[in-house]
Amino acid sequence: MAIITISHEMGAGGPEIGMAVAQRLGYRYVDQEVIYDAAQRYGLLEEKLTHLDESKPSIFERLDTETHRYITAIQSTLMEFAEQDNVILMGRSGQWLLRGIPHVLRVRVKAPFELRVKRATKRLAGQMGEAVNPRTVTDMVRRDDAEKSSRFRYFYEVDINDPSLYELVINTEKLSVDAAAELIAVVARRDDFAATQAGKQIVADRAVASRVQVALATHPETRKYRITVEAQQGVVTLEATAAIDQAVEVARSVHGVRDVKTRQVEIPPIPPFVA
Repeated sequence: MAIITISHEMGAGGPEIGMAVAQRLGYRYVDQEVIYDAAQRYGLLEEKLTHLDESKPSIFERLDTETHRYITAIQSTLMEFAEQDNVILMGRSGQWLLRGIPHVLRVRVKAPFELRVKRATKRLAGQMGEAVNPRTVTDMVRRDDAEKSSRFRYFYEVDINDPSLYELVINTEKLSVDAAAELIAVVARRDDFAATQAGKQIVADRAVASRVQVALATHPETRKYRITVEAQQGVVTLEATAAIDQAVEVARSVHGVRDVKTRQVEIPPIPPFVA
């Protein structure tokens, strides 16, 4: 069966649709579970994971090695869930991290801005049991759109609304949750998205690479260096300008790694000053 990633705008009905699809297909629905599992698995603060999951790092956070460790932990945990197949992955940049994998169906759920504000207002009023200021909700929805877009562009240098990131873009202005879920389920059942051994291997390779990235971002001897990681059938290739020996030792200790190769990157010399 397929892996389904769902990216959604606030108020467009993404979570409701995701849960409905999971029920139709008998898939596992994964949302906040990614954050919880990352915190438990790597001993990280759940509050900071949630913060970095929802917004672009601040100027100070971008210079912090801890931020890199938290981000790689989220990505690694998402890949671990993807490796299990038959799963609905909500958000967490799954549309980018799982690109190029044949049995991944990437969905974007959208709706007109005014309608999303109206839905969000109704939902919040129901949760709080009192009237909600529409202007406050309007600002909240607009801010959520901006933060998601900014975060995605910062990390991956692409527009979150780029249609080429998705196989299916759904406008819920007229479609009910049930209708949207049925549409996604029908597409996911097609042979086009049937899991193959080759496709599963790609997911497994990316899962191994992401686990190595977390290990490198955690180890005191390698966490301050930028090290590129690739994996193919358990063989990991590391590319770095420094700390390559320590990186090899760290990578060898990661589950799923059969062998480690290296590519030393030479830093070009600084040209002499010309008066």
